[in-house]
Amino acid sequence: MALELFSKKFMDAASRWYQKSVGHELNKMGLRYEDLLISDRPDVSEAMQLADPDVIKGRMRRLKRASDLSFKAKELTDYQPDMKYEPFKLEMWDDIKKIQKRNEEALLLDMHKK
Repeated sequence: MALELFSKKFMDAASRWYQKSVGHELNKMGLRYEDLLISDRPDVSEAMQLADPDVIKGRMRRLKRASDLSFKAKELTDYQPDMKYEPFKLEMWDDIKKIQKRNEEALLLDMHKK
């Protein structure tokens, strides 16, 4: 019991530290966590098709900007030091989770065919 409590507290602290570290790296390029999702995955591509066009346009612009900054070996803070960043703002994540659950349910319902 004590070991489980200790490991949970340790993992919570480690996850907060890791999230802070990832957020700092995303802020350097002006990216969001969702921008790192691979768009070739079926659930992500379907969520992108269902998403608002402004969400997709913003994602593409952030990816292009990050590519340009990487090529120039610069950071976004060099150009916009006072900008407020939101690296963990999630706009498509709920749709992705719903699509994954739907696909899992379809697999479970089709298990009788095997």
